[in-house]
Amino acid sequence: MIYIIISAGVFLSDFFIKRRIDEQMKIGERRPMFHNKMMIEKYYNKGAALNLLADKPKRMRMIHTILLLFVCTVCCLSMRVTGRETGKAGLALIAGGGLNNLLDRYTKGHVVDYIRFRFGPKRLQKIVFNLSDFAIFIGAALTVIGNGDER
Repeated sequence: MIYIIISAGVFLSDFFIKRRIDEQMKIGERRPMFHNKMMIEKYYNKGAALNLLADKPKRMRMIHTILLLFVCTVCCLSMRVTGRETGKAGLALIAGGGLNNLLDRYTKGHVVDYIRFRFGPKRLQKIVFNLSDFAIFIGAALTVIGNGDER
């Protein structure tokens, strides 16, 4: 049950943040935060990370759908296994974030991103993220850690 709550929490949090960003900001508008270390910036990403496959939205949507079906299947199957809570939490984060971004792809034709960092490597500063992206990244790390060899 806790894993459904984790997925739903990620999904709903990002859903309402994206809705607010879409309603209150214009494309490219930036609002500095944390002494200009981070920017809230409305950005529409039609592809995957770094706009990969942005010119092929149907293919991107199909790939995203297949990957998410796989993740959700593995997530459901893992719930039958005792232990490995870290891995299960990771899968729940991936599922919640992935479902939210997939909903954007189907309903809007793009994913709404809104967080840009203004510190660190220049490559990082060029990318605009959303909460679901962070959930997917953290979830992937937790899944690897949680499903490593048991000693």
